[in-house]
Amino acid sequence: MKKLPIGIQTFSSLIEENYLYIDKTKNIYKLFAEGGKYYFLSRPRRFGKSLLISTLKEIFSGNKELFKDLWLYDKIQWAKHPVIHLDFLGMEYGSRAELIKSLEFMVNQNAQNYGIKLKEKGYDKKFNELIRQLAKKEKVVILIDEYDKPIINHIDKPEIAMENRNTLRTFYETIKGADEFLEFVFITGVSKFSKVSLFSGLNNLDDITIDETYSTMLGYTQEELLHYFKDRLDALAQEGEKEQWLQDIKTWYNGYSWDGKNFVYNPYSVLLFFQKRRFGNYWFETGTTTFLIKAIKKYHVDVTQLEHYKAGEAIFESFDIERMNVASLLFQTGYLTIREVELIDRTRRLYILSYPNQEVKESLLEHILGEFSACFANDISVIVHELKKTLNEDKIDKFFEILKSLFAKIPYDMFIKEREGYYQTVIYLLLVLIGIDINTEVETNTGRLDAVIETAAYIYIMEFKMGTAESALKQIRDKKYYQPYLTSGKPVKLIGVGFDREERNIKDFVLHRQSK
Repeated sequence: MKKLPIGIQTFSSLIEENYLYIDKTKNIYKLFAEGGKYYFLSRPRRFGKSLLISTLKEIFSGNKELFKDLWLYDKIQWAKHPVIHLDFLGMEYGSRAELIKSLEFMVNQNAQNYGIKLKEKGYDKKFNELIRQLAKKEKVVILIDEYDKPIINHIDKPEIAMENRNTLRTFYETIKGADEFLEFVFITGVSKFSKVSLFSGLNNLDDITIDETYSTMLGYTQEELLHYFKDRLDALAQEGEKEQWLQDIKTWYNGYSWDGKNFVYNPYSVLLFFQKRRFGNYWFETGTTTFLIKAIKKYHVDVTQLEHYKAGEAIFESFDIERMNVASLLFQTGYLTIREVELIDRTRRLYILSYPNQEVKESLLEHILGEFSACFANDISVIVHELKKTLNEDKIDKFFEILKSLFAKIPYDMFIKEREGYYQTVIYLLLVLIGIDINTEVETNTGRLDAVIETAAYIYIMEFKMGTAESALKQIRDKKYYQPYLTSGKPVKLIGVGFDREERNIKDFVLHRQSK
């Protein structure tokens, strides 16, 4: 049983120290087979981008023997090229001065690796000189990992982010003017920012982020999970049914897609799961979502629609710091993924986005609820547990008692005046976290209703109104929202819920059992 490569991002270390390596060299080969020269790939953090860059570095360095047992070994001519490797992970970029210092350090370090002493002054001129010096023998390969770190890490500080973006623009312009000296360029990042010359200057840059050909180059496919983790899956089977383990692993960690056809597991979470032998929010816990959560609230993003968010292709285009698109940022950072692609016509597509899996959905919604209700994560867990128990036991009085207690604790300044949706959002988040099937604003042939909740024993149809509970119940009955559910075989209960704007809480509710 090979060691799990948790945190190992260097290809040579994986191979030489007998770590588990999921062979992606066939996917990588497609880059060469296509004859392309400039590539850009966006993937979320901890998804294997750095390992991919390290693998490409060994390929272009001609280190054939590292690939002896891998698919690529006898498929290419192993030519050796000078490689410039620029890695923004761990660099300093809290200001323009720090970023320039880091850029100069990386360029100087690459020059020292080849015994070159640079004479030019300035980070951009040094970069240009390095390329030309190395190209005197063979054309140069440039590999840039996490190119957007100096921008994305300061997205909550627009002034620093824009200053860093402008500094990088000057730096990347060097690549544009060095085409004749370059053999191959591969750049990774989380987001595709606009106004960086990397994208505006390199007209022939191939963005393969949502290209079906490369959709499984990072992450683990179902086949790879079954093959490479067979020994560990067999060990788990001693503690329960193997098929149930597989289904649970899939629910928690599978679901990422960049083409709506091929789906992969989050590699970081899978590795941590097999190491700890228990489910956890491993990937989510390694990131900071504070800015995203605050942006969701600031821009009034309808969180009830995130599970089925419709978008055009523009959502994948360059991201602009000055004009925030929260859904675009959620996709690029890995909190939403492509669930389905619909062809509108031969030239246009509609993309259906959703949460990739249980880990992301549960964790993200808990943090959003915390922002909306000023609760801590441990308080939310207790509340969710109690609410789930009351619904399963049909204790509706207790259910609304808990909700009223929650709203009573929300600070006054957190309420959004005149917005009925604020209350609905808090309740929606709670119900989803409970794990109950819920449809918000379900389409009917007579209108829309706010929520349909189905438990093992009951179906609840709820309508929320800023006003009286009787008026909410009347709307359900007048428009006969209940009709599609009368043949379910379960008791159907109609619940009208009234909110009081002055009290900032649930005023009352009315329950009615609907008969056929």
